[in-house]
Amino acid sequence: MSTNRKLKYVWRVVVILLLNILIIAAFMRTNNNSVQTLSKVGSTGTEVRQIQTRLKQWGYYKGSVDGIYGTATKNAVIAFQKKNGLTPDGIAGPATLAKIGISSSGGNTGGAGGFSQNDVNLLARVISAEARGEPYVGQVAVGAVILNRIDHPSFPNTLAGVIYQPGAFSCITDGGINAPVEDSAYRAARDAMNGWDPSGGAIYYYNPKKSTSQWIFARPVITVIGDHRFCA
Repeated sequence: MSTNRKLKYVWRVVVILLLNILIIAAFMRTNNNSVQTLSKVGSTGTEVRQIQTRLKQWGYYKGSVDGIYGTATKNAVIAFQKKNGLTPDGIAGPATLAKIGISSSGGNTGGAGGFSQNDVNLLARVISAEARGEPYVGQVAVGAVILNRIDHPSFPNTLAGVIYQPGAFSCITDGGINAPVEDSAYRAARDAMNGWDPSGGAIYYYNPKKSTSQWIFARPVITVIGDHRFCA
């Protein structure tokens, strides 16, 4: 084989190898982009502060809310993930953010979850009246039930419509909705509006120690939080 022919052959091999390398690199980049990893160690900003704030409220995070995703934040996320049946990788991806109640677009602006501040105030009043003394997660669950009803065909399709539906909530008839609102109820309202649903999609809840309705006792129970049973 002549020298020129050998050089052409070598260059052809080199070009083919380079093309293969570029194709593999492009594939790996595309594949990596398809995995949405959001806040993780090294991340900073508003979303990280939201994560820290909520995990601190729930007792998972003990550090300062500084918006820096360090080891302490990662460990808190892992603990939360284990508790909620998520992959404990320490990365606040879409599934973890949804469980925490934060939208991946950074949510929690304005009122919460697209609701107005007046809606937050109204929902907080009902939560405070209906779930006073309940654990925080139970307060969020009561708010979630009210929001679940908005999307259910058996109920009005607005927040005010659901809350003021005749006979729906005892706090409307006994005046409990006008009582002073606990601070935790505002946080619970925002968490529910941002998508956190500890009730598991329930549209009813009741306290078996206080309820006298045989009909509600027959509803299938999804979960029990504090003194409330949450039902489908």
